[in-house]
Amino acid sequence: MNYLVADTTKWEQQAGYYIEKHKSVEAYVKNAGLGFAIPYLHDGQTHDYIPDFILRLTSSDGPRHLILETKGYDPLDEVKEAAAQRWCAAVNADGRYGSWSFAMARRMEDVPFLIDNAGVTVRA
Repeated sequence: MNYLVADTTKWEQQAGYYIEKHKSVEAYVKNAGLGFAIPYLHDGQTHDYIPDFILRLTSSDGPRHLILETKGYDPLDEVKEAAAQRWCAAVNADGRYGSWSFAMARRMEDVPFLIDNAGVTVRA
């Protein structure tokens, strides 16, 4: 599925443009109302982190996915990123669901680079 209903007028629409045009993206979805959330702990309480996009990427060695977050300022971005990295590591260790990686784009022009480097540890 390739579908986007943007919550913002700039960030998500611009990210969607880059995602749609990228040669490695087979399919993507805006993660809204899908029920996909990553649990994390903050100040002793559990929360759900709902990343912006889920991408399926072309790969010759099985399914490859990228969880992509578009982020301006968020005081909890490091906590959420750490939770997403742990989630990806756990799913990858299981091995039944393909390869998963996470990237956080703080500048929209970094989105193509982050897609190119999905699965490689990169910070934008």
